[in-house]
Amino acid sequence: MNIKFQRAVDRLAGVPICAFLSLLDALFGKKVGALVPRRILVILLSEMGSLVLAQPMFARLKEKYPGAEIHVMLFAKNREVLDLLDVVPPANIITLNDRSLGAFVSDSLRAIARTRALKLDAVIDCELFSRVSSIFSYLSGARLRVGFHRHTQEGLYRGDFINRPVPYNPYRHLTLQFLTMVAALESSAYPLGKDAAPVTPQDPPHLRFADGELAAMAARVHADFPATTGKRLVLVYPSGGILPIRAWPFESYATLCAGLLAAGYAVGVIGLKDDRPLGQALVAHCASDLCIDLTGYTKSVRELLALFHRAALLITNDGGPGQFAALTPIPSIVFFGPETPQLYRSLSANAYCFHTPLSCSPCLTAYNHRLSSCDGDNQCLKQISPEQVLAKAQQMLASPDGQPVCA
Repeated sequence: MNIKFQRAVDRLAGVPICAFLSLLDALFGKKVGALVPRRILVILLSEMGSLVLAQPMFARLKEKYPGAEIHVMLFAKNREVLDLLDVVPPANIITLNDRSLGAFVSDSLRAIARTRALKLDAVIDCELFSRVSSIFSYLSGARLRVGFHRHTQEGLYRGDFINRPVPYNPYRHLTLQFLTMVAALESSAYPLGKDAAPVTPQDPPHLRFADGELAAMAARVHADFPATTGKRLVLVYPSGGILPIRAWPFESYATLCAGLLAAGYAVGVIGLKDDRPLGQALVAHCASDLCIDLTGYTKSVRELLALFHRAALLITNDGGPGQFAALTPIPSIVFFGPETPQLYRSLSANAYCFHTPLSCSPCLTAYNHRLSSCDGDNQCLKQISPEQVLAKAQQMLASPDGQPVCA
């Protein structure tokens, strides 16, 4: 299902369903007192990158409830990232197929039956942009239902059956908001969670690879692209994914890549198979054996992370690759504008964020279902010049420890 169709279904079907379930809860729901949860479901459906940002939340749940069973519900396409993070047993993962409405409805019915059979004590709904996750939280049968709630704000209506409502805070990093949701399970403050001690998120642990796995990836790259042997490789991710407005302009990437090649670096364009036209266009523009098309080259997120170990720097639009980089030692430059690093910056100390905070930035928020009012002229990104980025890239590449501070 494309994102426009998902938004339409979520609005047209989600609002009346949430209203109906809210009425049921008002008429027949029971108040829940103090409860130490032993079976917890985390719902984090749609964002691969958000799974990385949620890693501290899973660590906190295990620390606070060491004997609890933790289950996760997410879209099937994101499962590999969760498996790599190794935060829950594989048997505790519930997946939903969102490729078509029919498959999604079928998987949803199966998932609801499974969650009710688990006899959950608590569900933590981490979604910002959807109503379907709040519907799952209610139908799961869990007694404690934690989720973002608009309170007095004008955000998305997600029902009034969330009995541990956490206010969405557009000024607070998403990782910290996830941690607040754990605190909300037993908090007695109002709003929930404000009695929790402030925390500073730590770098997530790096992914461990088997002996020879990284060397095999480097050897594969050198065999397929011999000109890169002995060269420091800079990876660029020019795609905006399902939200093209998040992409730094192609012309800026082209100028940047030419500058990196002139400085003696090799450049690899990464992306999914569908991004191949973009990769081929950049390679054709640069017309150099040292600029290589790696779109569709890696067949899994794990292979992509192995490729990161071969590279010296990643330059990327806001999205999955910038978050995945935190699971490896690679330094990164990430472009923000339609969304803000204040909420979504990588947890890695190796990340530097470019952000032009114009009067309209950020325009993708929980309040508009990531439906920007921008006409496509994303000046917040266009005003970041290739010269600025090239200078920062060369500074980071010259750093002996590669430890920039995220700006």
